[in-house]
Amino acid sequence: MITINNLPAARIILGKVPLYFSSIRIWESLFALPFAYMGMVLAAQGWPGWKPFIWITLAMFSVRTLGMFANRLIHRKEDSANPRTHTRHLPLGLLQVNEVLVIMAVSLAIFLIAAWQLNRLAAALAPVAAAYVVFYSFAKYYTWACNFILGWALAIAPAGAWIGVTGRLEWPAVLLSFAVACWAGGFDIIYACTDYDFDKTYKVYSVPKQFGIANALRIVWVMHFLAAAALLGLGIWLHLGYFYYIGWAIAVGLLIYENRLVKPNDLSRVGVAFFRVNSYISTQLLFFTILSLVV
Repeated sequence: MITINNLPAARIILGKVPLYFSSIRIWESLFALPFAYMGMVLAAQGWPGWKPFIWITLAMFSVRTLGMFANRLIHRKEDSANPRTHTRHLPLGLLQVNEVLVIMAVSLAIFLIAAWQLNRLAAALAPVAAAYVVFYSFAKYYTWACNFILGWALAIAPAGAWIGVTGRLEWPAVLLSFAVACWAGGFDIIYACTDYDFDKTYKVYSVPKQFGIANALRIVWVMHFLAAAALLGLGIWLHLGYFYYIGWAIAVGLLIYENRLVKPNDLSRVGVAFFRVNSYISTQLLFFTILSLVV
């Protein structure tokens, strides 16, 4: 029974719930979640049933929460010094370190339980995936390849969902994950261009800092070409219907548009390229993939 003495603490906790959700930018789940669902429906060649869907969804949201809060915790000093990020919740003191650690622990527990509910291989690999999404955030202190490493963090999603359905990792899932890694690593490089001056001053690594903004954007073109090629190859490999190729063509058009939005001397539209276009790419590709399986 809750007594009146417990109410102030309960109100504080409940009052911070919106902060937790806004801190992890839950809408950014639209980047990786549709690709997880793509892995799920392609592995099942249709609807896998409610149990895999529910546990894969819980696993995705919990591991993303774990990774995002770990990123905020690990980078809190840089976030405080960076004009772009100094208004985030930890630098402002809206969330405390111990609160973030509790959220990470709860997210990890939910993720491990969800993986255990799917199958043995998912349960066995879940700690590895959790460790990766936590510790990839340290990469920017040691290597300019950190943007590629982030790409593979998102690429876990389709492979993990595939394993969640089938209990094994198959080559089409690897190809889909490669496409996601190239796509996500590319748009992370675009976003990193906005921190070019800060990274040089603060001595953290990134592709733009290592090669310059112009060359970094050329690398993005190559990565997104590889992503498009891999997605095309996936459709051919799995004999997907023509609806898939409609989605693929739209995705290619959006990738071209995204890359043309950002120029070395004009980064003003990075936000549009990063947040809006990428969510369109993944969600519409999922939609047309489902249509190719059911029509």
